[in-house]
Amino acid sequence: MTTPLHGQDAASPVNDPVGYFLGFSVGQSLSQQGFQSTDFTNPGLQQGLGDALSGKDPALTDEQLAEAQGKIQAMLQKRQAAKNAEMREAAAKNLVSSKDWMAKNAKAEGVQELDKGIQYKVLTEGEGGSPTPSDVVRVHYTGKLTNGEVFDSSVQRGEPAEFPVNGVIQGWQLALQKMKVGSKWMLYIPPEMGYGERGSQPKIGPNEVLIFEVELLEIL
Repeated sequence: MTTPLHGQDAASPVNDPVGYFLGFSVGQSLSQQGFQSTDFTNPGLQQGLGDALSGKDPALTDEQLAEAQGKIQAMLQKRQAAKNAEMREAAAKNLVSSKDWMAKNAKAEGVQELDKGIQYKVLTEGEGGSPTPSDVVRVHYTGKLTNGEVFDSSVQRGEPAEFPVNGVIQGWQLALQKMKVGSKWMLYIPPEMGYGERGSQPKIGPNEVLIFEVELLEIL
């Protein structure tokens, strides 16, 4: 049965935006801590929230609360350990494939190499000055993985990015100091000069090669 309010169901977020916002925020926080929707029931969660907000004593004894807390800690620790093991396995696998990819790319036409294994290809040669580590630059860029997936792009956003040279990943820092204003390069950055074995979740996995098309527009 619907309510008179635009035919919306009584449980609709439209009828209780504050409650929905709070519930969504709590859900996001729980998800970030490692909880899953199957770890508890909605009635149990709702009763706990309601009792706490109304100042009631807990419906569980101290012993039961301590037992529940212990189960939660053990469960989250187990999940984190499994996640860490999965990340280590992915990092080792990706490192091998990244080294192979960089070795093959080094033989591609027009590809040159900087320090630390960074590769680049000049698309447009600029005629301006080159920035120092302390300079702030204005650039347009598109970042991709080796499978062609775009993970970040100022071009797609339609607005150049501005940042200090020494405030970005090491691969960018070294390359930008070799570029001249007006230049456009393809950058091929090995994992150790990018985000390394940690990656940058959720889009960049551990030990991923990063490919950037970078245009140095201005030194600010």
